[in-house]
Amino acid sequence: MAFKINISDKGKAWKVQLESEVLVGKSLGDKIDGKDIKAELEGYEFEITGGSDISGFPMAKEIVGIGLKRRLLSKGWGMRDSGEGMLRRKTQRGKTISSAVSLINMKVIKSGSKALQEIFPEQNQPKAKKEAAPAPVAA
Repeated sequence: MAFKINISDKGKAWKVQLESEVLVGKSLGDKIDGKDIKAELEGYEFEITGGSDISGFPMAKEIVGIGLKRRLLSKGWGMRDSGEGMLRRKTQRGKTISSAVSLINMKVIKSGSKALQEIFPEQNQPKAKKEAAPAPVAA
């Protein structure tokens, strides 16, 4: 199964698909060499910051392993408009990457010699401006 990887760097995000299973067994907070993901990313270093599985359950740093766990949450992400003392049970996945994980979020720790914009030229392009409709002619 392919991993979808979102790489965050100074307010911009770059998307990569990885067919290899090289990230299986890594955990949230681990550092990854760029060449393990793609040959063009030589010299880059990334940190795994999050992810979600094929069902959409987010990964949590507090859960050890690869399994799902239902946690009782009082505040934090996933808790909107929670009043004082409100608790909610949410399902979350463990912090270790397995074949059930489909999306992995990373941030750039160390940049390589080539800019990400040069490596992924088709991404983060400015949107084409729409042509304005001609003004109606007053009679």
